[in-house]
Parts: sequence; C-alpha cells; structure tokens
Amino acid sequence: MGATHPLALAPVTAPPASVDGFVREFLHNLNFELGVSLSASSVNDRYLALAQTVRDYLMARWLDDQRRLSEIKPKTVCYLSAEYLLGRQLDNNLLAARLTDVATEALAACGVSLEELREIEVEPGLGNGGLGRLAACFIDSLATMSVPSIGYGIRYEYGIFRQTFVDGQQVEQPDSWLRLGSPWEFPHPEAAQTISFGGHTEKYVDDDGVERSRWIPGWNVLAVPYNYMVPGYHNGRVNTLRLWRAVATSSFDLRVFNSGDYEEAVRAQTYAENISKVLYPEDSTPQGKELRLQQQYFFVAASISDFLENVLGDGVELEKLPSRVIFQLNDTHPVIAVPELMRVLLDERRLDWDDAWAITQQCFAYTCHTLLPEALEVWSVDLLGRLLPRHLEIIYRINEEFLEAVRERFGDDEMRIRNMSIIGEHPYRSVRMAYLATVAGAKVNGVAELHSQLLRDKVLPDFDEFYPGKFTNVTNGVTPRRFIRLANPDLASLITEALGAGWTIDLERLRGLEAYAEDPEFRAKFAAVKASNKRRLSDVLHVRDGFDVSEDHMLDVMVKRLHEYKRQMLKVLHIVTEYEGIASGRVAASAVQPRTFVFGAKAAPGYIMAKRIIHLINAVGKVVNEDPRVEGRLKVLFPPNYNVTLAERLIPAADLSEQISLAGKEASGTGNMKFALNGALTVGTDDGANVEIRQLVGDDNFFLFGMTEPEVEALWAKGYRPADFYQQDDDLRRAIDLIASGAFSDGDRSVFEPIVSNLLYDDRFMVLADYSSYIAAQAQVDAAYADQDAWTRSAILNIARCGFFSSDRSMRDYIDRIWHTPPVL
Repeated sequence: MGATHPLALAPVTAPPASVDGFVREFLHNLNFELGVSLSASSVNDRYLALAQTVRDYLMARWLDDQRRLSEIKPKTVCYLSAEYLLGRQLDNNLLAARLTDVATEALAACGVSLEELREIEVEPGLGNGGLGRLAACFIDSLATMSVPSIGYGIRYEYGIFRQTFVDGQQVEQPDSWLRLGSPWEFPHPEAAQTISFGGHTEKYVDDDGVERSRWIPGWNVLAVPYNYMVPGYHNGRVNTLRLWRAVATSSFDLRVFNSGDYEEAVRAQTYAENISKVLYPEDSTPQGKELRLQQQYFFVAASISDFLENVLGDGVELEKLPSRVIFQLNDTHPVIAVPELMRVLLDERRLDWDDAWAITQQCFAYTCHTLLPEALEVWSVDLLGRLLPRHLEIIYRINEEFLEAVRERFGDDEMRIRNMSIIGEHPYRSVRMAYLATVAGAKVNGVAELHSQLLRDKVLPDFDEFYPGKFTNVTNGVTPRRFIRLANPDLASLITEALGAGWTIDLERLRGLEAYAEDPEFRAKFAAVKASNKRRLSDVLHVRDGFDVSEDHMLDVMVKRLHEYKRQMLKVLHIVTEYEGIASGRVAASAVQPRTFVFGAKAAPGYIMAKRIIHLINAVGKVVNEDPRVEGRLKVLFPPNYNVTLAERLIPAADLSEQISLAGKEASGTGNMKFALNGALTVGTDDGANVEIRQLVGDDNFFLFGMTEPEVEALWAKGYRPADFYQQDDDLRRAIDLIASGAFSDGDRSVFEPIVSNLLYDDRFMVLADYSSYIAAQAQVDAAYADQDAWTRSAILNIARCGFFSSDRSMRDYIDRIWHTPPVL
C-alpha cells in the first residue's frame, strides 16, 4: 500500500501504558474481579486477569469509536459470515495496542511469565478452515484501515469439533473452548433480538387500504449478542465483532418441573440452544438440514434487526439505507438475509414492493467461495416453507419478476429460463441460494483471478451475460500482523532490520527484500531463522503430540481441510512411492532427500471417503516411521486437531508448501499465501491463487505440475479412465498395489479397498492423471533443496514478491470496487 493511497492508515500512536500502571491494573483485576491474591492464583486466574487488563486498555478507544460513529453516521460494512476462525486473542490484542513490551515487563515484576499465560489460552473454535480464517483477516484489516465495520456471526458453544485419532481414525469430540471462560467477550442479554420460525402467513388490508402480508410465527428464540473488540494495528481504532447465542424465550416451566417432569421443564431451553450449539451440524439427516437453516436465518435476522434498530438509529429515511450499509454475504450461508431484509421493509416498515426491492439490491454484495456445484447451497422448498413461510413467498416473487426480465431480454428460451430460475426443479423443488444472491447483490465476486473467470464462464455464465459488470474479482489476502509479525517474530525482526517497520501495514514494501536475496549475509540470517523455527516447532509438537522434527530434514507440509478435491491422496501416493522405492531396494536411501511430511486436516463428520484418507495417512505414517530401511530419510507426521495456534508454529518452519488441488476446483486458498510469505516454496497446480503466486514469484521459484483447467475439461470430455494411467505407469502401479496388498493395514486388504477402488474406477479429481507430473515436480524439489543457498534465495524472493497477498489490499479492492466505504480517520 503506497503512502499516497486514499486509504492510508492513521499514524502510529505512542505506547498507551506505563509498566507501573499496568501492574496496578493487573493486580486490581486479579484481586477484585477474580477474587484471588497473586500468591493463591492459578495460571488461568492470571491469564484471565491479564486478558481483562489488556481489554481495559482497549475499552476506552472502543467506546469512543462507537460514540464518534454514532455521531457522524458513516457507511458501515456489515460482514455476514457463518465462521470466524479468530485464533488466540491475547497476543493479537497486545500487539495491536502496543502493549507487548509493557505487559512482559509488568508481569515479570509480579513474578509471572507472559509465555506461560500465552499457552493457557484456548482459541475460539468458531470456524472450520479458510472461510472463517479469511473473515478474521478481513475484520482485522478493516479495523487497521479505520473502516467502520461490524462482523456478524454465531457464538457456537462448541464450534468445530476437536479432532483425535483412535487407531489412526478420526474421532470427533466436543471443543469446549468456553470451559475456562472467555475474557474477550461482552454479553448483552438486554439487547437480545427475538427470532421467529414456523407458523403461517395471512393477507390483510392496512389502514391505508393496501393489501399486505404478515407472518404469524409458530415459535421463537432469543438471539443474545456477545461483542468482541477488533483492534486496528497501532492506530487506536477498535471495531466490533458481534456473535449471537440462542436462548429460549421461556426457558424453564416451573409448573411442569414441580410435577416431576424435569426434562419437559427445560425442553424449550434445550431446543433453542441447539441453534448455536455446534458449527455446521451434520446434515445427512432431515433434522440436521433443518438445524443448519435455523442457524443461518437466526444469525442474519438478528444482525439485520440489530443494524436497523441499534446502529442505523431513528430518523433515517429507508430510501437512504444503501448509503449507510453494505451487507457482505460471505458465501451462501447468509443469503437468507436477502428475503429477510425484504420482509422487514415490506411487512414491518410498510414499503411497497418496488421500493423495498430497489433498496435491497443496493444493500447486498455476494462473495462466492467455490466452483463445486455441490457446495452451492440449495434448500428444499418444503423445508423453507415450513420453517420460513413468509420468506419463501418473497423468494417466489423475486424469482417471478426476475424471470419476466429474463424473458424480456432473451425471449421464451425455456432452457435458459430453467437454468437461471432461482427455483430448481430437479432432483427436488428447491431454492438455489447462489442464484438468489446473484440476483439480489449489487456485485458478485470470486476470490482469485482464475476462480472469478470460471465463475463467469462456467458456473454462472447466463447471469454474467444478463448482468454485465456485476461480476468482479477480489483475490484473497491474509493479515501480516498475525501470520508474519506474531507467527514468525524472528523473520519479522529480520525484515524490519532490512526495510524498517512500515511493512506491517504496507506489505508491498517487501519488494525491498529482492536485493537482499543476493546478499550472502542476509541469506545466512534467513536460513538461521528457518532453522530456529523448525526447532520451535519440534518443541511444540514434542510436548503436544510426542513428535520430533529433524532440523536437517526438508519440512514438506500439507495443511488444509480434508476434501478429495484438495488431493491429499496425491500426496499419500508420493510418500508411498518414495517409501516403496527404498524398501524394495530399487532406490538407494542416500539418493532421497531427507524429508518430514506433515499433514494437518479435519474431515467433515459425515464425509466417509475423507475419513478413510485420514486413516490411510496415519497408517502409512506408522509403517514408514517404524521401518529402519527409511530411518533418517522419510518421516510422516499428522498432528491431530490442526488449528490457528498450530498453524502459527508450523507455517514459519515449512520449506515446501503443498497446493496440489485439481485445476479449476480450488477457489483461491489462503494457506498458499501464508506459506509463501513465510519463505516456503510452493509445489502446485495452476489453480486458485496459485496462478497469481506463480506469476509474481516467477517460474524459477515455484514447482508447477499438472493439467491446466482446459486440459482437465478436455480429458473429462474425452472420457477419463483412471485405470489406464495405473496400467501405464510402473511407479503408480507399485504404489497402489502396495496399499491394496494390506502393507499398511496389517495384511488386511479390505481396510483400504474402498480408496483403491475409488482411485481406479472413479477418481473424480484425477489424482492418477496428474501423478506422473507430480512425481517429476517432486524430483525437481529434491534437486533444488540439495543446493541450500539457492533454495534460500528462492525463499526470500517468495517473500519479497508476495506483498500483494495482504488482506489490507483485499479490503482496498472491496472498498474501491464494491463497498465504497471510506475510512473514518
């Protein structure tokens, strides 16, 4: 970000606290808020007191920001997201408020270690992967850029499950992240919103003689807001993340309780609280599907009501609503917000249809995060009509008027009309939420150049033709505050030593490191940082999982949600190929570059094939790690329960980043950006943001393999026969045969037979087609890593050329192209 950009950041402020003042605040919170003395306090007590102390320093700024924004009434970004994968809050808030050094010294004066308190914090389990982490990066950047925003979501009691392995297989356990308290949240039960479900609608004539509809709900719940502070980096600004918890309107029936029916007495409470109990309830059952829809409507209805009642305030003409707010739909989960705003404008604020629709179309923008048809959410008409009958009526009318406009434009092209209808007819009558978002949104964006192009050309081509100019691209980004400054402090210090401190809020300044890539002394310092990060990771994994990481091994890392399109299976075949070559004696162990392969991934509880692949990874790892023939050459680690906290240790240590999805399937990725910005080289396909990474870092500093998206399509059209690739490639055949033989399942051929059969006779994501190209790329990796000095040079160039991938730049793109929400300085 250049200094002349209109969204230049506010100047860095002076440190806000003295050491003595911080000590007094810390002890006051320990004594009078928690009720313990320092000598009698537990580590958790001290952590809570520290968190409250940091929170207090941010509070005055937060309240002042809210007051100022209430006075000047700027346009606000309301970011609607089902996930926020925040990570630990303590260090981030210390950093943003410039309190890290003060807190370290103050705690030391009390005989307390900041490092010990850091480790006690449990990160909120409010997200599943990239979608939730992206939302967290975006709200960080908006605060840092002084743009008024509110993040809206759900305060899941358990969030994403805690992953453990039993006999190598994934087992899901509740993630009790609230068990020891959450000092960063502010509950406001007095500001609860009533959210309705079910019932029926009826027509009536209002006092002006206008026929209207009203919803007579069948039941309701309360949405209680929990506010989190989102501080900007060194600029004194604090935005808000508002998460909703579901509680019953009447949670306890004393009469029923006294009759002895204790379960019935709290049934309403249990039923209501299920809504915010777990992130993404397993939806293979009708009950699971209904609960998901309840969750989605619950949080968007509460959020829209909150904005209109508490943020917008009285006296604002609704026609001017688009000048005050943009609701950004983060994927399809919040799209039910479109008919909800229409319902409020029509039924509660008494606008006519045309005015309400004109306002609504200017208040929403939609980000699509997928190219997979099955990930474009649909809801059955039966379920929507039962749970949200008024909303279904509104959707029907939106679709009716939209299809009339399509007919006016294209004539009676029945196939086009069927393809564009918001209501799908097969395999069952349903509402296509991505279509609804596209019709209602002022803008629709993809999240990488390739993804946005495919979105226009293949996923929603008729809509792109109908709405010229509506589709745009905003390539994702990550916050450098958390993923370099906090996650990789030694690298951050090295960059600051070379370039000065401004890079943290202007990541394009990393370009200045290009010259240092040619400096032997700087390369030596960088190599020392990487070695230190590997030692730090080894320490963490040793305590956490009993694993050790060899400093002289290449650290080859693949961490992301476990899904077949991401192709963890291709990585497994590479490992098995390397192992089989050495174990069979065909390849000398000394000819193989020593590597530690690290996986991190969770599979959705109902995704059977993904869970089988996890089992296979662990089984291969067990055999490889125990075989003396490959000792010192190959090692496989799969630490369970990968999360942001582990990512902050693993990513800085990585040498090689695995970004190997089938071309045309990954929307963008953000892990690829985090690894490149921390000096890992990428082996990857031309997919998602890999394309832009490769273009920026250069082909000499990227290991490209695999088919392009047009080549993938051509092979499908020709007729893909995975067994042909198996027959034609000796290495591939040996790897698959070894898995099929039971070598990794104690001789039991049946254990992994479903995986083998899937590869040979289905292979939807073309693992076998890209195998030989991938193995060739890995040979290039081996050769490159053998020249450590050249590898280090490439790693530095990756960092220097990836400043584009800052979430600050992503936010500027949204602001310039979609939101038009200037900063309030």
